[in-house]
Amino acid sequence: MKKIIWEVQSLSLLPVLRYCKKCGRKNLFTCSRQFRINSQRRYLDIWLIYKCSDCNSTWKAAVYSRISPQALKLELLDGFYKNDNELVEKYAMDSQFLQANGVEVSLPKYSVIGDCFSLNEAVQLEIKNKYSLSVKVSSIVRNKLLLSEKEYLQLITSGKMKSIPNQNLKKCKLKKGVTLVFDNELQMS
Repeated sequence: MKKIIWEVQSLSLLPVLRYCKKCGRKNLFTCSRQFRINSQRRYLDIWLIYKCSDCNSTWKAAVYSRISPQALKLELLDGFYKNDNELVEKYAMDSQFLQANGVEVSLPKYSVIGDCFSLNEAVQLEIKNKYSLSVKVSSIVRNKLLLSEKEYLQLITSGKMKSIPNQNLKKCKLKKGVTLVFDNELQMS
């Protein structure tokens, strides 16, 4: 059985939907890739800054509130001050962190890197993702293999495509990754 790996790469950080006071409606906010640190006596507030896609007004996602600088490792604190790219991505790609800040998380633009294959061969496909994205597995497979929804559903109902462990491939989301097995006796009609 041939083994193939696809990697889902985000082309942008997770955009969020929230009410924009300036626009007067829900709007898409994108990450500015900058932290803001405010010191109140002996405590720090740390936010990740987002900007409205229409009017450029800002929203602050709370990273830490009223925390003692001594409670943070020096490297971490330095990363916040320097707007470290990895640190920005850690927070901006964490949907649980963003939802805890009271926003709806949208899907980023992404691409799927990896070799395509013929549906006539036996393949174990591993789809990996560095961040936990709520992208449907069906949309990734259909787009990469140029399948219609009907063809995708036929693969599932005929048992010629399965996941390990067994999941509902009509609805399941990628999260960190999934492994699919394509049967080598597949006949598309």
